[in-house]
Parts: sequence; C-alpha cells; structure tokens
Amino acid sequence: MLVEGPVEVVLDDGTVVRSDRFTVAVCTCRRSRTYPWCDTSHRPRRREAAPGDGGAPCTGPPDREEPS
Repeated sequence: MLVEGPVEVVLDDGTVVRSDRFTVAVCTCRRSRTYPWCDTSHRPRRREAAPGDGGAPCTGPPDREEPS
C-alpha cells in the first residue's frame, strides 16, 4: 500500500516507526524482511526470461533432458 509521507506506523507491540519519505510502501502481507515497509517479498521470484516465454515463475531448477 502506498502512503504519502511522512508516515508513522504503530506496530502490534506498541513500537512506533517513522519514515520521512515523500511516498512510502507499507507492507500489508507481512512477508517483508523490512516490515512494516514493503520490500516486494510478496512478488513471486522469476527466472531470467528465455525469448518468448514471458519470464515464467521460478519453480526450481530447469528440467533436464534425458540423453537419447
């Protein structure tokens, strides 16, 4: 969620964190390593796109072709 700053966020434990930026991305999914600020951890990891495949989501190592 984008919020125009400066912003103060009160965490569950009562801690107040502040950002003086003009616009701040606040994490709403709680996956961020920099919570409460968004670090885009919610986005699926993508492997480098091969021509024409559009950058499919990363699901692990590529399948290996069996030798003929």
